[in-house]
Amino acid sequence: MRNSFFSKMEINNLGVKNIGNNCLISRFANFYNPELIEIGNNVRIDDFCILSGKIKIGSYVHVSAYSAFYGSKGIEIDSFSGLSPRTTIFSAIDDFSGDSLINPMVPDQFRRVTGGLVRIEKYVQLGANTIVMPNLKIAEGAVTGAFTLVNRTLKKWKIYIGVPAKVLKDRKTYLIQYAEKIQK
Repeated sequence: MRNSFFSKMEINNLGVKNIGNNCLISRFANFYNPELIEIGNNVRIDDFCILSGKIKIGSYVHVSAYSAFYGSKGIEIDSFSGLSPRTTIFSAIDDFSGDSLINPMVPDQFRRVTGGLVRIEKYVQLGANTIVMPNLKIAEGAVTGAFTLVNRTLKKWKIYIGVPAKVLKDRKTYLIQYAEKIQK
C-alpha cells in the first residue's frame, strides 16, 4: 500500500518554483503551471485540490480537500492560514453580463476577463465552501464561516458570514503568541 502523500523526492519532481521543508502534498492534488507556484515550509495540501497559475503559499498553511486556486492574476496566502474543504479562490473571472463570450476555449478577443491579485494575510481561516472573488485582500486574522462569499476586502480580526460576507463579530488576537512560539 502506498502513502497518500508524495515523498520528498516526488515533491521535488513536481516542478514547482520553490518548495519548503516538511510539506505534505496529496498524490491526488493537481498542479497546473507548477513553475509559477511557490510553497513554504510545513504546508499540507490535501486530496483533490487544484492549484493553477501564479500562487505563493507561506509556511504553516493547510489546504483542505477539494479546494481550488485559480491564480492567473496571482494568489498569495501568508503563514498560519488555513482553507477548509471546498474553498475556491478566483483571481480572474469572465464577464457574465452577456456582452461577451465565456470560457477559456473562446478566443480572447471575444471574452472579457477581469481580475487582480488575491492576498490572504496571516492567521486567516476560510470556512468550508467559501468563495473568494478576484482583486481583494483578506486582512490578518479574518475568518469566514461556511458558505461565505467574499467579494470585497475583509478587515483585520473579524469573523464574517453570509452571501455576501458581513461581519458577525470581532475575533481574538491572542493566538499570535502561539505562532510566535512555533517560529522560534
